[in-house]
Amino acid sequence: MASSDQLKALLKSHIDGDEARFYSVAMQVAAHEAKVGHGKLAEELRVLIDSAKAKRPVEATGRKTIPISQPRGELSNLLEVSYPHARLTDMILDQTVENRLHRIIKEQRNFGKIREHGLHPRRKLLFVGPPGTGKTMTASVLAGELGIPLFQVRLDALITKYMGETAAKLRQVFDSIRDVRGIYFFDEFDAIGSQRGLTNDVGEIRRVLNSFLQMIEQDDSNSLIIAATNHPEILDYALFRRFDDVVEYGLPSVLQIVAVLKYRLSGFSLNIKSWEDIASKGEGLSYADITRAAEDAIKDAVIHDRVTVSEVEVACNLEERRAFRHRS
Repeated sequence: MASSDQLKALLKSHIDGDEARFYSVAMQVAAHEAKVGHGKLAEELRVLIDSAKAKRPVEATGRKTIPISQPRGELSNLLEVSYPHARLTDMILDQTVENRLHRIIKEQRNFGKIREHGLHPRRKLLFVGPPGTGKTMTASVLAGELGIPLFQVRLDALITKYMGETAAKLRQVFDSIRDVRGIYFFDEFDAIGSQRGLTNDVGEIRRVLNSFLQMIEQDDSNSLIIAATNHPEILDYALFRRFDDVVEYGLPSVLQIVAVLKYRLSGFSLNIKSWEDIASKGEGLSYADITRAAEDAIKDAVIHDRVTVSEVEVACNLEERRAFRHRS
């Protein structure tokens, strides 16, 4: 429940007509409820706040909403925070992957109940698969579904050449994981998670990996830790047992390519009849490649003041993407 200070702040901001402050405190209440395990209540509060903002924008007051979980000090160089509104329905996924994500969301929304029975919800996740297959988008979707911030860990700022400095920065990140509930996303995780015996490995990276293994093992926070990699084959074997779930992403099937094209070309595809014939041109491409090909066709239509795209145009854009992939 909201603290006495939060209740007073809500009332005062309402009396003063300070909508930005009102929404900020309301989001703090929602974040607190999520942190203590009241996922359903937190989600309902967030939906109510979003609905109120849509009806009466905060910008009308001339004030700016202050993020409730903005990293400060040195941590601001290590973490980039965002507040996604994406939903699982925004993604086109393999049914197996979708079912596993539904299970993760359901466990997170009920982790208070789960922990009452001495159990732990899935919250340490490893995403593996080719580029452009939805790993990063999934991190945004989980943040949006759970109504919590997404923290992208900046590996370029985390990893340094000085002995011990990277491990110290990693400790700061894990302190934030403990103190501020959110999704903490380590993209291109193989940069620190590669096998300790590789010939091109350096001492500092071995120490960082050892530190990560120890910290993730000890972590008992309410945050979700997500690591993503395009190269699971080079990850250290000791990593896999530290994660609660490994979700494997693959390239889309023809039917999934059709679904992506129909979704992206909605309103511009009135003349298209042979969807599967077009989709066959995109076999071997990622979801991201197919989306870009569809958007390229739309942009060309917009530039030339056309309201539809043809099958030939979409097929040509898909083939162009495939040719680029073969060259790269």
